Amino acid sequence: MNPGDPRPASIVLQRLHDEAPTDHFTLAWLMGSLHKRSFGIIMLLLAVVAMAPGVSIVAGLVLMISAFQMIVGRPAPVFPRRIAARPLPTQRLAALVQRAVPVLRYLEKVVYPRWPTPHEATKRLVGAVVVILSVILVFTPIPLSNVVPALVIAVISLAYVEEDGLLLSIGLLATAVVLTVELVAVWEIVLGARWIIGLW
Repeated sequence: MNPGDPRPASIVLQRLHDEAPTDHFTLAWLMGSLHKRSFGIIMLLLAVVAMAPGVSIVAGLVLMISAFQMIVGRPAPVFPRRIAARPLPTQRLAALVQRAVPVLRYLEKVVYPRWPTPHEATKRLVGAVVVILSVILVFTPIPLSNVVPALVIAVISLAYVEEDGLLLSIGLLATAVVLTVELVAVWEIVLGARWIIGLW
């Protein structure tokens, strides 16, 4: 799914942590360091961030932009120059990576390359699914409603990075469940609104 770099995600992130500039980094530096792994790693990190209240909308919007770029076949995420060159505190990146790496090392005992799938087709499929989940993440105005779609995006991103077709299949199934629940909830709201309007 993601040929050219067989290293597990935990090793990629640990190296990123070790080579990060001392005080500040930029998205341009981050993209250049990740190379072909950039889409998967960026989506995984953003999905983890999106689970936290307060920042889920911003993370979801950036996820949406990255996913659209996957669909159109870009080799790596592209951000406007002002955003790509904006300095960001290395301390925050380091804290996020330090939390993610031990979890990834544990998960990589059971998540590994299997059930290979065509790279470009898989890339576009993952992009489309992440767009759908990001829309749910951003536009569902219910407390804690960000956690489940962000978690599913994290699973799909991990599967994409680790080239695990089995985990990707599980993530796609979970997406179908989330989408079904969301559609049922929207339908119930519509019916409730029609009932209230009918009372008037």
